[in-house]
Amino acid sequence: MTHQIDRKTFIDWLADGRELAVLDIRPADEVGYASPLFATNLPADRLFADIDRFIPRRAVRTVLVDDGKGAALAAAQALAGLGWSDIHALEGGIGAWTEPAGKPLPTFDIPGVPFVQAVRAEKGTPVVFAAELQAWRDAGEDVVVIDTRTLPEYEKGHVPGAVAVPGAELLLRFRDIVQDPGTKVVVSCAGLPRAILGAQTLIDAGVENLVAYLDEGTRGWTEAGLPLESGLTATYRTPSDEALRFAETHLSTLSREDRLTFIDLDTARAWAADPQRTTYLLDVRTPEEFAAAHLPGTLSSEGGQLLGVAYRTLSVRGARVVLVDDLLGARARIVAHWLARRGFEIAILLHDIVSVNRAAA
Repeated sequence: MTHQIDRKTFIDWLADGRELAVLDIRPADEVGYASPLFATNLPADRLFADIDRFIPRRAVRTVLVDDGKGAALAAAQALAGLGWSDIHALEGGIGAWTEPAGKPLPTFDIPGVPFVQAVRAEKGTPVVFAAELQAWRDAGEDVVVIDTRTLPEYEKGHVPGAVAVPGAELLLRFRDIVQDPGTKVVVSCAGLPRAILGAQTLIDAGVENLVAYLDEGTRGWTEAGLPLESGLTATYRTPSDEALRFAETHLSTLSREDRLTFIDLDTARAWAADPQRTTYLLDVRTPEEFAAAHLPGTLSSEGGQLLGVAYRTLSVRGARVVLVDDLLGARARIVAHWLARRGFEIAILLHDIVSVNRAAA
């Protein structure tokens, strides 16, 4: 079935609790950092090639949103011909969603910034401002800056001397970067969300160091008149045995109040094959690890990105999410620690992925 739906119907669908996928099919440069719907941005020129990656079941109720010029309806009709049985276009496109005044609109996901601001308010996450960090450095303080963004983002520009450690990698790599419990640790990103969650992850995990986030990250740094550094100047490396032991100990502290669900590979495969329910199998290790070895049917979804912009990957509202990691599970536990608080149904699959791939070779 394919047709246009009006704004009121769409609002009702967002609130009815059933599975719902929303794709903003406008060009990426037009959408910018986030769609007003907090929908997955899948531009029309990539839609047919990539839609199965974002929506694993073609029976999922799906809404396409465009600029109001008809591309969404045409795409929905074409996809219906390819087997998408419940696909629709939002009448009037994004303009119909954003233009009317009134009470705040429901979103497809809890946006990263409001969620993280609520975490900060609840936990009292410590903050350091750019001028204060620079003063520490000028005074010869023992301080390490950790940048929790992706490597490509870090490479474009970061606080000078910062070490690149994407958010989900923090506990796995921490001891190799910060060896003295007296070292001050400042967590940075481009703005707020990943820095706050990164700092609070370390605090929740019980690290001994003084930990704070850098207010407004690299943006706050440049607004203070301070220069950025570019290039892959200092990045995480393969964790040492000491780092692995440190991570294992502190993961127990991080997860002590989390209600984690662990499943095996057979269960994950059964869930993925369920015709009545959508399940994402997301490998939350680094992209490099995924490229070297991964379980068939899983998608590479770097854990740190899921923390702040889950809607970019999880297009289906109400889907199950299986986080796939190695046997230690450092990345999966961090992602689960936060995503479960945002209302996602999370399960964890820990597996000796490298050995499985070697056996299959």
